[in-house]
Amino acid sequence: MTVANSVSMSQSIAGRYAQAVFDIVRDEGGLDDLARQTDDLGTALADSADLRSLIGSPLYTRDDQARAIAALAQKMGFSTVLANTLQLMARNRRLFVLPQLVRQLQALIAQERGEVTADVTSAVALTDDQQARLTRTLAEKSGKKVKLNTRVDETLIGGMIVKLGSQMIDSSVRSKLASLQNAMKEVG
Repeated sequence: MTVANSVSMSQSIAGRYAQAVFDIVRDEGGLDDLARQTDDLGTALADSADLRSLIGSPLYTRDDQARAIAALAQKMGFSTVLANTLQLMARNRRLFVLPQLVRQLQALIAQERGEVTADVTSAVALTDDQQARLTRTLAEKSGKKVKLNTRVDETLIGGMIVKLGSQMIDSSVRSKLASLQNAMKEVG
């Protein structure tokens, strides 16, 4: 099995769980709560090496994973649907797809709400006013509600890189310097 096949399989597994959770919660009218819970779960995965180890290590038994996930779901106040799904994933040894599940749920919720996510990488942290202006501008251009996913990369020197769907706008100083360097090589 190739790496591409295993990634595709993980996305397929996560997609089935995500679609089931999404459909049930949407029918119950709890999308706002699911969106919050999904974001919280994504943050927990990003922040906790112990959680990442729990979901990815074969050293933990199904029971260990199930107990830990039940405690996490209770502590984080997850809905019954999400908590039960996580329990089912633990029993089926499918917790390794949790990061893909989070991304799939976020995508389904965004699509339902008519939102798009813009990944913004800037040289310095954007102020609230800058984020609001960028959100308005991107919303006008895309015709959809825009949610910003920001991060700082000081190697950009200045400016920012914005990815919205399949489009990318790179106005970073690093990129402009690289273009200038290439142009100078062609001349000389």
